[in-house]
Amino acid sequence: MKQRLTAIIEREGDGYVALCPELDIASQGETIETSKENLREALELFFETASSQELATRLHSEIYVTQLEVAIG
Repeated sequence: MKQRLTAIIEREGDGYVALCPELDIASQGETIETSKENLREALELFFETASSQELATRLHSEIYVTQLEVAIG
């Protein structure tokens, strides 16, 4: 079975950090692709080891990624 999840990737220093907001799991890598693959591995390990109770507690079913404008100063 496959599950489609969100990956938010941002530059941090010399590398990239990838976050899955549905489960609040993150990973990192030297490139966007590496950070994405490392996040996929972390998520697969989580799904292999997490209890159904932990999954129900952590999995957020509705995630919205958007931008908003704010006043600065």
